[in-house]
Amino acid sequence: MPKDFDVIVVGELNCDLILRGDVMPVFGQVEKLVSEATLTIGSSSAIFACGAARLGLRVAFLGKVGDDEFGHFMLRELAARGIETSGIIVDPLVKTGLTVILSQGNDRAMLTFAGSIAELRFGDLDLALLPRARHLHLGSYYLLTGLQPHVPRLFGHAQDLGLTVSLDTNYDPSEQWAGGIAEVLAHTDLFLPNEKELCAIARQPTVEAALDSLAPAVPLIAVKLGAQGSVARRGALTARAGILPVPVVDTTGAGDSFDAGFVYGHLAGWDLERALRFAGVCGSLSTRAAGGTGAQATLAEALAHL
Repeated sequence: MPKDFDVIVVGELNCDLILRGDVMPVFGQVEKLVSEATLTIGSSSAIFACGAARLGLRVAFLGKVGDDEFGHFMLRELAARGIETSGIIVDPLVKTGLTVILSQGNDRAMLTFAGSIAELRFGDLDLALLPRARHLHLGSYYLLTGLQPHVPRLFGHAQDLGLTVSLDTNYDPSEQWAGGIAEVLAHTDLFLPNEKELCAIARQPTVEAALDSLAPAVPLIAVKLGAQGSVARRGALTARAGILPVPVVDTTGAGDSFDAGFVYGHLAGWDLERALRFAGVCGSLSTRAAGGTGAQATLAEALAHL
């Protein structure tokens, strides 16, 4: 069957409301003014999808939104970026999620209403799209509580069809770092956590110890280290890369743009070091504007910086 898509993305969909400036809230009915407010595409999975599409990959999305303004906003914004949205369920019985981000340049706090995120079920997924793709990516594993028990089944099915599979769990709000993750990783080709997520899942104190612990189970792990760049491990091979120095406006979604760059390199057949450096460029360039998608790099732009 012809491969119509490079990447199928399964994950959460919500808007981001990003507030910048003096964003530390004060209770007691105190009203503070902030310097900027931006409503934009939110959710790790959607930002990844937009980053992959910006690099020229053909992307389809499987998810769920409510039949409300936030849901329609997400559908419009994804479609405007060339992402196939026919696999997104519009459910009138749920509300689309929203994350309020209090951004202070290199750091941020997030308040999330999960809404439709937790309502995505295995039966909602249009599995007929999988044979038409080369790769499957899933984000925000710990938020997808309705889908979580069936993720190993989904990954195994994709791999049986010849797709490679990547996973970015993102943060676990319960901080239990369990939920069947060991079985999920057994069906994962590319694991893309940040430093804190990696160590928490591996239950190890350092990145090196965590990589040693998980490398036998996962063929390829690429870890985001913030300002320290990134490190990747494939078998006995380790690669490291720094970040690209840019004026940072907002770090929202930088890790998701990193993921998109790394998956691009994987699908292009690049060696580990080149894919890691390219991912770092994509992540760094995305921080030049508010929101996760406003400054994502084109392929030509990222290659020029590479």
